[in-house]
Amino acid sequence: MPGSVRSLTSLFDYFPRTSVTQQPEQSTFSAWRDRLEALKNVPPVLSIVWHSGRHVVALGLFFRVVASLIPVSTAYVSKLIIDVITAIVQHKTTFADVETHLWWLAAIEFALAITGNIAGRLIDYYDSVLADRYTRHVSIEVMRHASQLDLQSYEDPVYYDRLERARVQATDRLGMIQSIGRLFQQVLTTASLSAAILFFSPWLLLLLVVCLIPAFLGESHFAFLNYAKNFRQTPIKRELDYLRQVGGSKEAAKELKLFGLADFFTGRFTMLSNQIFDENLRLFRRRLWAVSLLSMFSTGGYYGAYVWVIYETAIGTFTIGTLSFLTQSIINASNNISQIFSTLSSIADQALFLTDLLAFFEMRPTVMSKPNALPAPRPIMRGYEFQNVSFTYPGTERLVLNHLNFRLESGERIALIGQNGQGKTTIVKLMTRLYDPTGGRVLLDGVDLREYDIDDLSREIGVIFQDFMRYEMTARANIAVGRIEYLNDLGKIEAAAEKSLADGVIERLPRRYDQMLGRRFEGGVDLSGGEWQKLALARAYLRDAQVLILDEPTAALDARAEYEVFERFNELTEGKMALFISHRFSTVRMAERIIVLEDGAIAEEGSHNSLIALNGRYSEMFELQASSYR
Repeated sequence: MPGSVRSLTSLFDYFPRTSVTQQPEQSTFSAWRDRLEALKNVPPVLSIVWHSGRHVVALGLFFRVVASLIPVSTAYVSKLIIDVITAIVQHKTTFADVETHLWWLAAIEFALAITGNIAGRLIDYYDSVLADRYTRHVSIEVMRHASQLDLQSYEDPVYYDRLERARVQATDRLGMIQSIGRLFQQVLTTASLSAAILFFSPWLLLLLVVCLIPAFLGESHFAFLNYAKNFRQTPIKRELDYLRQVGGSKEAAKELKLFGLADFFTGRFTMLSNQIFDENLRLFRRRLWAVSLLSMFSTGGYYGAYVWVIYETAIGTFTIGTLSFLTQSIINASNNISQIFSTLSSIADQALFLTDLLAFFEMRPTVMSKPNALPAPRPIMRGYEFQNVSFTYPGTERLVLNHLNFRLESGERIALIGQNGQGKTTIVKLMTRLYDPTGGRVLLDGVDLREYDIDDLSREIGVIFQDFMRYEMTARANIAVGRIEYLNDLGKIEAAAEKSLADGVIERLPRRYDQMLGRRFEGGVDLSGGEWQKLALARAYLRDAQVLILDEPTAALDARAEYEVFERFNELTEGKMALFISHRFSTVRMAERIIVLEDGAIAEEGSHNSLIALNGRYSEMFELQASSYR
């Protein structure tokens, strides 16, 4: 094997195991059981559809009822016309005797054709309107529900797979909704045609149904196999989306070129996409041969019934009009019964896909406000207290925090330091109640945080995380997200920008506060990391909360800008509770109290001078960083 190919192959081992190798298929019985169980997903989805547009659904159903009665009505009027003409040809009556009656029948058939045409167009119209209303409604519901779930959900790969399928299902299940409408119309049409056939011979109808069952079973079996295949392919499709994004993103372009990674990512994408293509092709070929053979039964059923009707007409049992009527009814009923089976199979298949969407909507957060929860204290008098707090992230056994005890007094400024993974950001997540502790309690003014209303508590906390969002919106909106009700209050936004020193950044923008930021949209202007960070700080100041938490707030700033920000920070946090996390000791030493975390517990705490005098862990880290500047 050439060296370059060998190196690419070995590098692929560092990607997640997302191979789509063949897996044992379920038994036919198991597949049918799952399909029938999946039909329970239909009523909840119909409820979603109904709430997305009640009058649109009602009008669509009304016009489907009208359209479903057109085929049998038209066939019957045609029968009457043919019987009248046959009587004239056979000299059983004269044209003059039946002229008025004949033209009335022709007018009725013309009116039915016009009605059917109008009904069909109105059905298409209301289907299109409903599609837009449903897509909008369910997308909003998915966004709203996702925002209510626990933060831990976003750190779980299984949840991400479910969320990805839910997002796709939210908009890609329009086919099922339209299929349900078609099924309703097909059932009514088939019922009217079947009643006509049943009147002449029950055996004809039974023959048509029995001969269509094999094709239906075949279609259903392969529909289930397609669902199972798509379910297996979800993780690899997520990786393909990631590779597609990395291979064409602005953020990755520099390293792709400089490190020569284009062939590596393209090779990985090609390998995985080929696996999916091969698996899809195998299933398509099997379906082609099997369904084609089984469809012969339905064709045979139709022609068997057709031959019987011809025979009965030839021996004089049926009139020519009845021959025409039954021929049209048989072919329409046969087609509709086949379409009913196919539509049912499609609905069952689509219902299987809806499992994740409905399971997603059934997910409930564990971190939530209790009934009659307390409002956040205003003002905060005693501050935060961590009492014997332990924390383990879901899916792991490692204690990130281990029986931690500390206080953050009202009006106090403290800093958290320690190596990565020692629990600094976890403390912030517990203070803001993004998580609840695994053990122990977090108190605010002596009351467990779980007793407070989460939304009200959040209003009193301003947080900027190290991985803050860079919103591809205007500069005004980027600051206003700190307190979105101030979006149109430019005075407050400008004041917050001045406090964070973001006003200098905005002044240089062509459209100042109305300038679109980022490169996603036309006319957008990108900022440096430090400039983005100043905007993020402005959000925290706009919030004007009692508690200010900054996680690595100056990581992207140069030394001079950092000094200016913290000079301002000292003034702006006067009288507030402030907690910040930083690896820069020039920043940390401004705190009134410094807490050094190690192995999820407090190793040392005190002021900068007292910790230096202690000559312990803090002093060692300070000297290591200071030596790099000497």
